[in-house]
Amino acid sequence: MADSVLIVAAHPDDEVLGCGGTIARHADAGDQVQVLIVAEGATSRLQQRDRLQACDELSALAQAAQTAGSILGAAGVELLDLPDNRLDSLDRLDLIKHIEQHIDRHQPQVVYVHHAGDVNVDHRRLHEAVVTACRPTPGHPVRRLLSFEVASSSEWQPPGSAPAFQPNWFVDVSAQWQRKREALGAYA
Repeated sequence: MADSVLIVAAHPDDEVLGCGGTIARHADAGDQVQVLIVAEGATSRLQQRDRLQACDELSALAQAAQTAGSILGAAGVELLDLPDNRLDSLDRLDLIKHIEQHIDRHQPQVVYVHHAGDVNVDHRRLHEAVVTACRPTPGHPVRRLLSFEVASSSEWQPPGSAPAFQPNWFVDVSAQWQRKREALGAYA
């Protein structure tokens, strides 16, 4: 029986960098993979969040996310458009409720999210929200919660300041490696 899988990533391209090969492997196995990208991924470069000023870049990122998801075989890609690198400015409960809505809608048995020790604040906050949304309550669909690493975010944390990424679950993506590279190429 195929699994329902939910990938929860902070920014466009994190899903590919962190677990793009695994997304493709799940799709190849017949699993139903949904990708949820929570923050818009562009406005933090501006002095103040201005969606209008970043409109073209946001549109390009959204299109790239859809293209990457298609290349990897995801059944769907949804972008929430929350503020980039500002998830710590949102009430944690509101962020949790966004995740819970997607869990209710897709009923995933498997959920992937960022590692808790990433230097990026959005990655950390999203990890916390997903862990809460996936708490093991009676009737909850999630049976496996896994974290992925995003290079240049996980290893930049100074030693001892956060939990180190110490994976204990590995997926052979040799057969999917080229698709991961192609999906990453969708992002300029």
